[in-house]
Amino acid sequence: MFHLIFGLPCLYVIARVLWPLPWPFAVKAGVAVILLVASQYHLWSRLSSGSVFSPEFPRALVIVFNWAFGAIVLLAAMQLALDGVALIARLVSESSGAIPAGWRYGAAALAMLLAAVAVRQAVRVPPLKDVTVEIENLPTRFDGYTLLQLTDLHLSRLFPAAWARKVVARSNALGVDLIVVTGDLIDGSLAARRTDVAPLRGLRAPDGVWVIPGNHEYFFEYTAWMHHYAELGMGLLANRHTVLKRGDEALVLAGVTDLSASHSGQPPHDLDAALAGAPSGAPIVLLDHQPREARQAASKGVALQLSGHTHGGMIAGLDNLVARANGGFVSGAYAVGAMTLYVNNGTGLWPGFALRLGASSELTRITLRAKPRA
Repeated sequence: MFHLIFGLPCLYVIARVLWPLPWPFAVKAGVAVILLVASQYHLWSRLSSGSVFSPEFPRALVIVFNWAFGAIVLLAAMQLALDGVALIARLVSESSGAIPAGWRYGAAALAMLLAAVAVRQAVRVPPLKDVTVEIENLPTRFDGYTLLQLTDLHLSRLFPAAWARKVVARSNALGVDLIVVTGDLIDGSLAARRTDVAPLRGLRAPDGVWVIPGNHEYFFEYTAWMHHYAELGMGLLANRHTVLKRGDEALVLAGVTDLSASHSGQPPHDLDAALAGAPSGAPIVLLDHQPREARQAASKGVALQLSGHTHGGMIAGLDNLVARANGGFVSGAYAVGAMTLYVNNGTGLWPGFALRLGASSELTRITLRAKPRA
C-alpha cells in the first residue's frame, strides 16, 4: 500500500501530462517506464537495505532518485492545478478547456528545475540561524548562555561522513557553551553507518554534547545506537536530566525518549521521570524530538523546549499538513503558555524525501536571556 500511494502521482503524470503529448507511442512508453522506476524509489530502497528509511545506493544515485521523485510530485501538483483551471474554463464558457502541449512542457521543465533547487537546498551544509529566547528568572550567570541545536541529521548515504565533518567543523567554530542533538541522528544500521557517524566524536562544547533519540533511532537497533552515541562522547538524556552549574546557579537540561518508543518495546516517553529530582526553581530546558506534547511540558514548568522532527514542512504548502500531525507546530518559535517552544527545521532530513523549498535547514544557535520584569 505504501508503494502504491507513492506511485499515484506518477500514474497521474503519465495519464495527464505524458500521454496527451504528440509523441510516438514507443517514446511515450519508454518515458513512462522511466517515470515508474523513479516513482518506486522507496521500493528500491527497501530492497537495498530492508528498510525504506535507509537507501544503500551511491550518494549520486540517491540524489538523482530524490530529484526525479520530487519532479514527479511537483509536476503532478502542477498538472492538477492546470486540470482545475481547464475544468473551470469548460464550466463558465464554451471553451473546450484543452490544455496546450506547450503548457505541459513548461510545467515539466519548471518541475524539474524546482526539484533540482529543492535537492540542492536539502543536501547543503546548513547556514547558521541565530535565535534569542527570553526566560523568566534566568540566573544571572546564564544570561547570554549559548547552545547549539542540531537535529534530524539523518546520517546516511545522502548525508555521509564528509558532510558530517563539515557540520562538526562549522558547529565547533561557533564556540557555544553547549551542544544538543534532538534526535534522528541516523538512517541505517550501526554496521552501515559507523563511518558516517564517526565525525560526531569531534563535537566540542564546555558543557558537553547531549543527545536524545528520535523516532528513526527505533527503526535501527535502538540499544546499539544508544551505546554507540555514548562511546562517541555524547551524553544520553533518555527520560533523565543533568544540571548545568555556574557557581551556585543552576540550569536544568532534561531529555525524553521519543513518543514512538513504546511501539518498539523501549522505555516510553516519560516527562515526569526526566524531571524527577531536578533542583527547585532552576529553569528547565527540555529536549523532545517531537513537538506535539509541548503543552504538557509547559504545564510542568519547562521554560524552553527544543524539538525537531517536522523538517519545517520541507516544501511551502506542506507545512499546514505537517503542523496538523504535530500539535499545530511545524517551524520556529512558539509561545506555549509561559514556555517557549522552538521547532528546528533540521540539520539534514530523511533521504527518502530530500527536498526543501521555503523551509531552509539550519544550524541553530540559541542565546538565553533573562526576561525583563514587568
